[in-house]
Amino acid sequence: MRNIKERGERTSAAGAPPGGDSAVLVVEPLLPQRIRRPSDALRFLATLLALAAVILLALVAKKTLNGLEADVTEGTRRVPFLLSGLVGVLGGGAMLAIPAAYAIERVIHRDGLRVAEGLFAAIAGMVLSFVLGEWIIAAGAEDLRLLLTGGRAGVEPLNTLLTSVIAYTTAVRISNRPTWRAALWTAVVVNAIALFAGLAATVLGIVVSILVGLAVGYATLYGVGSPNTRPPGSAIVAAVRKLGFHPVKARRLDDDHQSSRRYAVGLRDGSRLDVTVLDRDRQVAGLLYRLWRRIRLSSETRRKAIRSLRAELEREALMAYAAHAAGASTPRLVGTSEIGSEAALLVYEHTPTRALEDIPDEEIDDDLLAQIWEQVLLLQVQRLAHRRLTGDSIHVDDEGRVVLMDARSGEIAAGDLLLSLDIAQLLTYLSLRVGAERAVRAAATVAGPHTLAAALPLLQRIALTRETRVALSKDKELLPAIRERIVELEPRAEAETIRLERFRPKTLFTIVASALAAYLVVSYLAETNLNMLTSAKWGWTGVAFAAAMLSYVAAALMLRGFVPERLPLGRTVLVQFAGSFVKLVAPAAVSGVAVNTRYLQRRGIPPGQAVASVGASQLVGLAFHIALLLLFAYITGSATAASFTPSRTLVFVLLAVAVLVLFLMGVPRLRRMVTSRVRSLFSGVIPRLLDVLQSPRKIAEGFAGTLLLTVFFVVCLDACVRAFGEPLNFAAVAVVFLAGNAIGSAAPTPGGLGAVEAALATGLTIAGLEREVAISAVLLFRLLTFWFPVLPGWASFAYLQRNEAL
Repeated sequence: MRNIKERGERTSAAGAPPGGDSAVLVVEPLLPQRIRRPSDALRFLATLLALAAVILLALVAKKTLNGLEADVTEGTRRVPFLLSGLVGVLGGGAMLAIPAAYAIERVIHRDGLRVAEGLFAAIAGMVLSFVLGEWIIAAGAEDLRLLLTGGRAGVEPLNTLLTSVIAYTTAVRISNRPTWRAALWTAVVVNAIALFAGLAATVLGIVVSILVGLAVGYATLYGVGSPNTRPPGSAIVAAVRKLGFHPVKARRLDDDHQSSRRYAVGLRDGSRLDVTVLDRDRQVAGLLYRLWRRIRLSSETRRKAIRSLRAELEREALMAYAAHAAGASTPRLVGTSEIGSEAALLVYEHTPTRALEDIPDEEIDDDLLAQIWEQVLLLQVQRLAHRRLTGDSIHVDDEGRVVLMDARSGEIAAGDLLLSLDIAQLLTYLSLRVGAERAVRAAATVAGPHTLAAALPLLQRIALTRETRVALSKDKELLPAIRERIVELEPRAEAETIRLERFRPKTLFTIVASALAAYLVVSYLAETNLNMLTSAKWGWTGVAFAAAMLSYVAAALMLRGFVPERLPLGRTVLVQFAGSFVKLVAPAAVSGVAVNTRYLQRRGIPPGQAVASVGASQLVGLAFHIALLLLFAYITGSATAASFTPSRTLVFVLLAVAVLVLFLMGVPRLRRMVTSRVRSLFSGVIPRLLDVLQSPRKIAEGFAGTLLLTVFFVVCLDACVRAFGEPLNFAAVAVVFLAGNAIGSAAPTPGGLGAVEAALATGLTIAGLEREVAISAVLLFRLLTFWFPVLPGWASFAYLQRNEAL
């Protein structure tokens, strides 16, 4: 007994039932007195999101809110003072009386600790609302201050009383008591109407006060924890006894899931039961991950992210009965029961087993592999998807027979996609253990090559369990090896993968970046004086337009110079215009490469050589870009100096580049990523360059096109600057363009939208232009080089596609 207590465990005796059974000894770890419920953390995050959404919506619809405030101000003048005062007194008094009455009721029931937590939350809410209010008045955004106070002196941005009351009632969980909850929110509504009608608060101020109070209350609940209401082992033994069993001992096992507890219950006849306990407060464990998977994956592969305790109990029980009826070797479910309102249990017959993950790889023979596939096929015949075929859910009993565990994750009446996902998951896991060749051979022997061929399109990391994906990160060649083995067995198998993802994280990032970029461009437009745009010098605008159009000819010469084969100049120019159209949906660094590569392939150039030619042009273009940037930066820094010495800005740029290179090369993971990207992009470039070097005409054409491309863009930007004001030093304009173009190429937004505008406008402002002039010049430059070519680019794209040139 001393050893048990030293391990932090406890023993308790379940009371003897009326039938005369003796008390049952239960050994389990000490249950904590207080627990942090994941649901409180989720509610806190949800409240913060709602608060952010309300503020953003209010800023967008501020004219509507201001109009509402004006109407209320006019209407309150017609309300009798006595009536409005009476409503205010009743609302405020009720808001104070109801929490006080609830506190007295809790103290009478010896639950004073909950009241103390509520008081802590009330104080925190009061202090936070006061601090936020003072900050909004002193340093907050003007629009937000006006929306929260209505522009009236003496109005609190956040109502201190309302925030503290909401924080208190949330922390004492008054929402669990329907009568008290209804009374409280009635008082809150009456008080809010009184505040609003009395011009003591605004609509946004009331809503924000309530949300801040909720956030403080949930943060308090999660921070200090809640009383542990999970039933102890004695209650579980009592529930097992009500099912007709006669337990004599029970022991808590290690948890195998975040949302369940497991107990081993010994019976009077010497047998044993395995009991799984589902706790209500643990049902939301992993909710954020499940929600992410639900949103990201297609509807046929997602599971319900949130399930009630009752639904979870019924789901596991139904799957257990269905698997047993299918003839699969699974633990037999012999009873289910709810334990009050906070937990439920499932009782299984016990079978001594070992998890497959605990069995060494060398002990996994072909017979064991065949048994695993036979059990899975029994489920598949009855349209049952297991959904978690990993090493912890596949067990082997003392006689060497396979037993499938963890039925809770399964699906009944599963579609073909879910069944094929099971095949792909099991095949990948077994390949991790015994190698792709043995795993595929064993699967084909039992399930047949056709079954494996059906799962071939689903052999992708996103379709697998989290544990399997982690293991695959250490063996990235495994999935291609599995595909090759399946194709060898079934040459006609469809190898194209099925799109399971609604979107990739990279796509989401691009959408967010594009939205921010669009907001940035709109902000620039809002800052631009339209009168200045109409006063542009049209002569210089014409020069800028001509330079922008000639840049497409230069880009065509650049591509022709690095392709030994003959390319027609006119069609190649059209391809460059088509690339400007593709920039609307792809980052600038990707669109041109993709279009040019496709064009070369359509001209009959093999894919490898086409990629190498475009890569060669990009490599030489990068070298020219860096060289010109350094040259013009050097000229800019020395233009006003007595001696030709580099500028301090150039030194800082060089140092920053050096630090960045050292960082990329010093971190192994980043170094491997950069080298692999560069190797894949420029593989075959050197042989292609050697082919080009054999023709002096090609060298001159490629290098001239590369140089002219940059020169025409710099001339275009310089002409745009001259169209609106005093000219800048040409070298300074060149430095601004080269730096801004580099930033735009690295930006994930289509055509570098937002990033290019910000970089060029900032650079021109630093170079000496007024901000308004710089913004106008940049917008004209982007109009000529990004937006205007879209229409001819679309026409070129359509023409080239009709003529099978793209």
